[in-house]
Amino acid sequence: MTKRSKTYVVSAAALTAAFLSSATPALAQTEATTAAEADPAAAEETGIEEILVTARFRNESLQKVPVSVTAFSEKMLEDAQVNDVADFIGMTPNLSINKTQSSGVSFLTIRGISQVRNGESPVATVVDGVQQVTSRQFTQDLFDIERIEVLRGPQGALYGRNAIGGAIVITTKQPTNEFEGNARVSAGRGDDYRLQGSMSGPIIDDKLLFNLAGSYRNFGGLLKNVYLNKMADGSEELTVRGRLRAFLTDRLTADLRANISTVESGAGNFQFQGANYDPARPCFLDPTNPFGGPAPDADFVQRDLCATNLGHGTRDITEVSFKLDYDADAFTITNILSWNKIVEYLGSDQFPYTASVDVFGTDGTQTQYENLKAWSNEIRIASPATQSFRWMFGAYYLDTSRYISTTTGDDNLQGILKVKRQPFFNDPRNPTLSFLADDNGNKAWALFGNLAYDITDGLEASVALRYDEDRRTQFVVPLSTGPLPTGCTTTATENCDRTETFSKLQPKVTLKYQVNDDVSIFGSWGIGFRSGQFNQAGVAAAAGLPGVFDVVRQEEASTFDLGFKSQWLNRRLRINGSIFTTEDKNPFYFVFVGSVGAQVLVNIDKVRLYGGEIEAVANLAQGLDVYANIGYTHSEIKEFDFSPATIGNWAPYIPRVTWAAGVQYRTPITEGLRLFTRADIEHHGKQYWDPDNSTARSGYELVNARLGLEDAGDVWSLTASVSNLFDKAYNSEWVFGGFGHPAQPRTWSVELKYNF
Repeated sequence: MTKRSKTYVVSAAALTAAFLSSATPALAQTEATTAAEADPAAAEETGIEEILVTARFRNESLQKVPVSVTAFSEKMLEDAQVNDVADFIGMTPNLSINKTQSSGVSFLTIRGISQVRNGESPVATVVDGVQQVTSRQFTQDLFDIERIEVLRGPQGALYGRNAIGGAIVITTKQPTNEFEGNARVSAGRGDDYRLQGSMSGPIIDDKLLFNLAGSYRNFGGLLKNVYLNKMADGSEELTVRGRLRAFLTDRLTADLRANISTVESGAGNFQFQGANYDPARPCFLDPTNPFGGPAPDADFVQRDLCATNLGHGTRDITEVSFKLDYDADAFTITNILSWNKIVEYLGSDQFPYTASVDVFGTDGTQTQYENLKAWSNEIRIASPATQSFRWMFGAYYLDTSRYISTTTGDDNLQGILKVKRQPFFNDPRNPTLSFLADDNGNKAWALFGNLAYDITDGLEASVALRYDEDRRTQFVVPLSTGPLPTGCTTTATENCDRTETFSKLQPKVTLKYQVNDDVSIFGSWGIGFRSGQFNQAGVAAAAGLPGVFDVVRQEEASTFDLGFKSQWLNRRLRINGSIFTTEDKNPFYFVFVGSVGAQVLVNIDKVRLYGGEIEAVANLAQGLDVYANIGYTHSEIKEFDFSPATIGNWAPYIPRVTWAAGVQYRTPITEGLRLFTRADIEHHGKQYWDPDNSTARSGYELVNARLGLEDAGDVWSLTASVSNLFDKAYNSEWVFGGFGHPAQPRTWSVELKYNF
């Protein structure tokens, strides 16, 4: 550990000890403005305000819901400058993310349940009641957010087939019955300019309300392609979201929401660590020994890029949903209909990502194009939340169409042709060398329910059950250069289909005991599953590796969870914690074969996981808030038939320890002016990237800080921020074989916000 790292750890430990021996508040607060926010003096008298969460599809107190959940209020998100999903993930124990390759590609890990490239997320992400249909939607800009909830542990009994590790529930701001709005503008390092704003109010008082919000970012980039003398990671993103809320009758409410997002960015910024560069030409391979470079090392970071082509990516998202709520006193009915379209493209250099071309047939180009359309409908019928016996039943249907093509090409230094559905085998500029394409249909349905009963005033028992069935069909495009299904030709396309059905009954049983108004304990057992899928057509055969098949088996996880929630010292100190143990069958692992551009998924037969997390927040004095949390996950490969030598190793993509700590102080400096300061430390634990544990990315810390002036009436604020203060260099992803993707260096920005 470096001297600087030791300083971080000692500082965090001292901070934690200080607030655990003092009085404290929650950084999470109620969904509306709390008394503590409106009047700091009120916080001295009332302590920590409760935050309402919707983990079980009804409003419940964060401190009383029997789920391991971390919640972020609107005020907390603003104070921490949460603009990106990685910002709140860094403050959540046992949750990590690796952002890489392109705008829509990220890999989430929660309590050891991981996501890999080309695989689906281990959590259900729900935005305003609508579950996202692909992880490519997850990394949109965050703005105009009211609340974020992170639920840990299997949530499949309520949220379905991909909530095997948990759920993330995001609630945007609701339309208001009075006109209000805000605007913010910022500028930062790397020619990073942002403009965000929102407006809300009535179209017809008390009957029809609207909310309109937008975000625009133009980022020049911080990672440089030194061969081309251009920045490689720039981006331009525009997102617009509109919402109408209509009170049709005293009992019937309608909510129409639309979201459009478009991104154009750099992409594919990988380095191959085994490249041996020519001393006379730094970006070119040594022709006498092209691959005699450094041994693969996940800690080796190279920020300068050398590719002959700038990687280029685009992502376009369109989301529309229509929600109806009917309150019949004895029950409520909720129906949510949604439609989504996500189109993403990536074009970049190919292995080994240097300025050389035609080295042993490598260093060409690669592209990937994905076009996904989906519609879904969910209906729920629920009893009132106030009665002692509570119930909820529902049904869900999803219909998805997804086309994907992946290519490699010959780099003739004339750019990269954009391949979608038609390869360019004979184009002299950038002839297509390999073309793998398939059309995928996914029809999924589910029935689910939840029963909860207050056995006594303090003891609650609940049982949830959900059955999911996911039927997947893949049509292999006959133009594909990889092995085709038997009899599949351009004239016999009826032989190009393959179909698999994945299903699972997902139960969850929970007991909660409310010791007193401030302390509760709970225990639960549940099963979650992640649907299996197809590897892309021809990829398994092209990879030529054992354990690689056309069909990836579904993943199933069984988890026991035991936790407590508590408030102390007149509700100035909040401490929540939990422990868990999970048996994970058939988790996914990603393998990349650079020589053929093959991206494949395989199953690890069984992984054992156990660990826990503890979170504490406190109000040390008027305006002085602190928080700290720590998560621990032990992972061990128990069975892996195709690589028995890895049994006993850490499972890939799983950091063993994550922790975060922070302090913020808000104080008046004149009658109409306040000073705001905040500092955060995030620890990202050591993790391996492959079952062989060939090399680990060591644990590291990121330090973020903010300093600002605020109008005492909350009309305006001016804030300076810095992320990765000490410019820690690390790889945001590392792929077996020595492929590193450098993370972003230190950034800073200045932001002006105005409320009206």
